[in-house]
This record gives sequence, structure tokens and C-alpha cells, in this order.
Amino acid sequence: MVRAYETRLELGGRRNVAGMTSAQQNTTAAGPPLVDWDLAVSTAGRLIRPGPQVSRSEADAAVQALRRLADVADGHVRELTGLEPIGALPPTRVVDRIGWVEANASGLASLMGPLLTRLAERRETQPGRRAAAMGARVTGAQAGVVLSFLAGKVLGQFELFGKQGGELLLVAPNVVEVERSLGIDPGDFRLWVCLHECTHRLQFSAVPWLGDHLASRVEALVDALDLDPKVLRDRITAAVRELARAARGDDSGQGLLALVQGAESKAIMDEITALMSLVEGHAEYVMDAVGPEVVPSVAAIRAKFDRRRKGSGVFDRMVRRLLGIDVKMRQYAEGGAFVRAVVDAIGMEGFNAVWSSPDALPRYPELARPLDWVERVHGYRPAAAS
Repeated sequence: MVRAYETRLELGGRRNVAGMTSAQQNTTAAGPPLVDWDLAVSTAGRLIRPGPQVSRSEADAAVQALRRLADVADGHVRELTGLEPIGALPPTRVVDRIGWVEANASGLASLMGPLLTRLAERRETQPGRRAAAMGARVTGAQAGVVLSFLAGKVLGQFELFGKQGGELLLVAPNVVEVERSLGIDPGDFRLWVCLHECTHRLQFSAVPWLGDHLASRVEALVDALDLDPKVLRDRITAAVRELARAARGDDSGQGLLALVQGAESKAIMDEITALMSLVEGHAEYVMDAVGPEVVPSVAAIRAKFDRRRKGSGVFDRMVRRLLGIDVKMRQYAEGGAFVRAVVDAIGMEGFNAVWSSPDALPRYPELARPLDWVERVHGYRPAAAS
């Protein structure tokens, strides 16, 4: 088995994923960081299950194919969507599972570091330096467990918050594992995956305000969260009850997203959900809309892949609920239906008004009523399709 499909993200020796030495982090104004991201990476590295058995030549061939198909997919995505990047496209990297973990730990450190610092500053009582360091290690280990689970699931990702301008990640061992397990054409499946991820890269490259808007909504959510310890305990208890329902096969609920309560935080969460449903649904639409002329076995791939997404075992259902992956699956479905309905009603050019400003993004209720969005943004209501 060959583990490394390509060179991993270089962490620079003793430098950590946030780009600072441990000494630099420990001397910031807020004291020790709230999450030890280096420990998260090392924990995930110990827990990640091995990828599929491949020879060196097979691994090299998979890397080269994914790189080439990312370029092919980019052309199809531009042609179908009518979007064009502003400036150079962020690079494509083919990685193994630990490479994906390192890139995402770096991105999470970049996005969440300032927000976690603000949370720490809002505590009524501050822990001592030793207690804070221990807490950072605990949360780092927990983050590593989560990253190790996801590292075996993710096929690709546009990592927005890590390196300057972002980067497109394609996780070669996971792509190979899924194409083998589903018995589908490797060339078609790899291109299909690249179509989805290249759509995300183009979204954030063609719409420069989109990434900043998403980050601002996450920041607003942190500001709106109630940090009273008793309230948090009650919400965590409610989330645990949801996990018990997941173990029994109950697909309702939101897992840890149930921690988000209160009118203000729920309203912001609705904004984030609507935005993520849009970008995920748009990518889902594109990867199928290119049609069998580009991906001959697209219908068979979609049918088999959708069955795989549901997850089968009790443990898998519980982890998916805990991490909000079930919610993400609903985002794919709801967002995809919204995009299809708008494009069917007013065409791709009319749909692209969604990228004109934050005010033009769909509101949460409009996901289920796409013609309401058309009327609000375009000023007229098209006839519903028969």
C-alpha cells in the first residue's frame, strides 16, 4: 500500500499549522491558543485508517489523472456556468488523507483562531496558563478525532481559508476507494468529482466578496452565541439526545447544530445554511448538467453515489449526525433543487444574478420557494413549470 499520493503540505519543521512557532503563539496577548492544532494533526495521523492497496505506479497514475481532469473540468464548468475567475485560479493539489488533514487544520486555525480568542476574552473568569494549555490539548485531540473521520470520507474540497487565495484539494486514496467500491468507471468518476470541486473554486474565484461574506457570517454567529455555562450544558444534553435518536435510525434533527439557539443566532445560522446550500447545490447541478456527452456514465454514478451517501451502520449514522453531515446532505438536495428550478425558469444568466451582491443571495425560506427569489431579485414572477 502506498500512503502518500503526493507531497503533503509542508509545515516548516517545528512551525505549526497556523504559521507561527509555538513560542510565538504562547506569547500572543490572549495567552495560549484554545486549540492545539499541531496535536490535532498528530492525533488524526495516528487514527486515520489506511487507504486502498495500490502500487506506486497506480498511485502516480491516479495523481496525474486527477491533475489533468481538474483542468478539463474547469473548462466545462466555465462554459456551463458563464462564470470567469478574477485573476489566476488557486492551485490544484492532489493529496493523501493526512495531507487533507494538514490543509484543513491550517484553514481552521486561520478562520477560527481570532474567533476563539474573542470567545476566551468574553469569559467571566480566565483559566490559568497551565489550565489553558491543557484545555488546548484536549480540544486539539478532539479536533484530531473529527479530522481523522472526515479524512476517510472527503473526495475533494476547495479550501478557502488556508493558503492565500485558497487551494483545490483532491484526496486521491478516497477517490480510488470509492470508485472501486461502487464498481464505476474510474475516468468518468474522477472527472465527475473534479467538476464538483472546480465549481466551488470558480464560485469563490469569480465572486471575490463571497469568501469574506461567509467569514463575516461565521464571526457574527460567534458574537450571537450565548456562552452561559448552564445554557451550554442544557444544549449539549439536547444534542446528545439527538445522537441517541440517530442510533435508532431517526433522521430528524441537527446534531451539534442544535447548540445554536436564540432568535439572533438562529437567524444568522439560517443565512449560513442558505449560502452553503446555494454553493453546494450549484456544484451538484453542474456535475450532473454537463451530461453524458462529458461523463458518459453520469446517471449510473449519481444513482450509486447517492445510495453511498446515506451511510449504513449505527456508528456512521451517529458520527454523521454529530458532525452535521446529515444537514450537509440536505443542503445538497435543497440547494440543487433551488438551482435547477431557477435555471429552468429564467436560464443560467438570470440565475447568475445570485452572485451580484450579498443581498441577492437566497434567503432560507426561498430555497423551498425559488420563484420567490426570482420575484425579489428580478422584479417579476415567471410562470411555474407544468
